[in-house]
Amino acid sequence: MGLTFFKNTVLLVVLTIISCGSSVEKKEQSEEKKESQETGLKTQDAQIIVGAEQFQLYSELLKSKNVGVVANQTSFLENENQHLVDFLISKKVSVKKVFAPEHGFRGTADAGEHVKDGIDSKTGVPLISLYGSNKKPSQEQLKGIDLVIFDIQDVGARFYTYISTLHCVMEACAEAGIPVIVLDRPNPNGHYIDGPIMEPENESFVGMHPIPVVHGMTIGEYAQMINGEGWLKDKIKCDLTVVEMQNYTHETPYSLPIKPSPNLPNAQSINLYPSLCFFEGTFINAGRGTDMQFQVFGAPSLPASTYTFEYTPQANEGAKNPKFKGQLCHGKDLRNEPRLSKINLEWLIDAYNANGNLPAGKAGKKDFFNSFFVKLAGTDKLQKQIEQGLSAEEIRGSWKDGLANFQKIRAKYLLYP
Repeated sequence: MGLTFFKNTVLLVVLTIISCGSSVEKKEQSEEKKESQETGLKTQDAQIIVGAEQFQLYSELLKSKNVGVVANQTSFLENENQHLVDFLISKKVSVKKVFAPEHGFRGTADAGEHVKDGIDSKTGVPLISLYGSNKKPSQEQLKGIDLVIFDIQDVGARFYTYISTLHCVMEACAEAGIPVIVLDRPNPNGHYIDGPIMEPENESFVGMHPIPVVHGMTIGEYAQMINGEGWLKDKIKCDLTVVEMQNYTHETPYSLPIKPSPNLPNAQSINLYPSLCFFEGTFINAGRGTDMQFQVFGAPSLPASTYTFEYTPQANEGAKNPKFKGQLCHGKDLRNEPRLSKINLEWLIDAYNANGNLPAGKAGKKDFFNSFFVKLAGTDKLQKQIEQGLSAEEIRGSWKDGLANFQKIRAKYLLYP
């Protein structure tokens, strides 16, 4: 009996130690996860593995194929420390052409700047621009290609043109009978859905589909929606394969390892982009020509008494001729704003109203918007609502039915919780 008592005592002590250790470990993991979420960094206990990193899932599809790759600087394999094109060539994949979107293959061109064809100096592979004379690959450009890989980091906003490039590539490949593989990547703004739905009469390259400004989908999910909703010309279907990620959810915080374009330099700019990009359709500068792109906004004419932050735009990478180049701008500094989970309309409305209180002879409300604003919004209703003096909440209320309908459509194509 004494021996049994001793064994039970020892067992109880061991179990207590294990239990305490487990509690401490769980607490530490919880603290790490909380800190990760607060900083917007990738979670450490569930490292996201992007589609490109999972070569074993798509390598068989590439065997004996002449491959075209739609790529830019974000098409990078962190685990291999290599660009996708370099990695594929090292694996003896026959990469025949690289197709480059807006900002070019290396991602240094200005927004909207004509991108030229060329040759990649590192690999010798021909570069075909999809932001030059044509945004859709021609049948001649696809000649000799058996399969196309699409691997570009998106940021989850309708007016960010990489999803328009995706549409054009899928359509051209469907017409040519060429399969497309999308290597999926996270959406850093995938945790919410917001904004007005684009109306067909306002279709452009900054809005090709009837979706809200913030769609909450990965590039792979979005490709499935393009196919499934019959958005390609004549409702043609693309032979589509999506290589899914591991350990990703739409709520998973994610900071991009490489900036997706010259004027989205960090996680803060990417999170603020869906809200501040509306200023591109006004005379307000949204930080272009600074190192605070899409983290500040301002103009020389905004009242310094209210807009106390000052900065002076200058030519830089991605903004050779920014608005108010060399002029002192009065504005707001949003670099320390908390992470957004909805579009902020107050900044836009306040700037519009402040601009209407200027002295005679200076730019007023009638000069605030330009023709690009309706294309960005996807509807003329938003401009009219602001001009009519509606509040942000009143405007948001008008989006409710459209967003509810989109949610139902979106649900059919989700690959992740």
